[in-house]
Amino acid sequence: MRNLKTDTIDLLQLHCPPTGVYYQPEVFGILDDLVKAGKLRHYGVSVEKVEQALKAIEFPKVQSVQIIFNLFRQRPTELFFGEARRRKVGILARVPLASGMLSGKISRGSRFANDDHRNFNRHGEAFDRGETFSGVDYATGLRAVEELKALTPKHVPLSQLALRWILEFPAVTCAIPGAKRPAQVTENLQASNLKHLSPVVRKAIKAIYEREIKPLVHQYW
Repeated sequence: MRNLKTDTIDLLQLHCPPTGVYYQPEVFGILDDLVKAGKLRHYGVSVEKVEQALKAIEFPKVQSVQIIFNLFRQRPTELFFGEARRRKVGILARVPLASGMLSGKISRGSRFANDDHRNFNRHGEAFDRGETFSGVDYATGLRAVEELKALTPKHVPLSQLALRWILEFPAVTCAIPGAKRPAQVTENLQASNLKHLSPVVRKAIKAIYEREIKPLVHQYW
């Protein structure tokens, strides 16, 4: 609060605590106390796995869940989205561009800095590997991206198609893509202005996921 120069934090989210934390009601009781004291207005969690998300929303004061959801990580739609809507919990789709893979700008020749997790965490060497390219191996990701590019309208970057797809799920409150330059922020925002994806495109996206991606990631997160 001192760092933010504020008397109350609007939304505090626990960032990817271990699974065991979701089975410790006393942790969420402390957060409830902070809300009662006026230190927090709301609180939520950021998760790695659907299991964690489902457990978190059993606590009635959890207001938001930040979860990896993108064209390469579609499992949250199967059960979690429905439960979150039923409980009126907001969903923040994090890593919506799969560490930049779904920007369509990464190639086999791309190089990443030594301190970039895309260089050192592809197999989970430092933290959950699902945080890096959404857990999809590099070659498979590039192959799927080429198929997805074929579905993208002319003059529309793949990043916008990827974000538009996320925003079309009623359960999603917002997507939170990262950006290094102002132009990227502008490009990402334009996804909101795209026309709704056609049933044909949505079906093709699902087919790519089922064929290329699902066997690699679906059961893990």
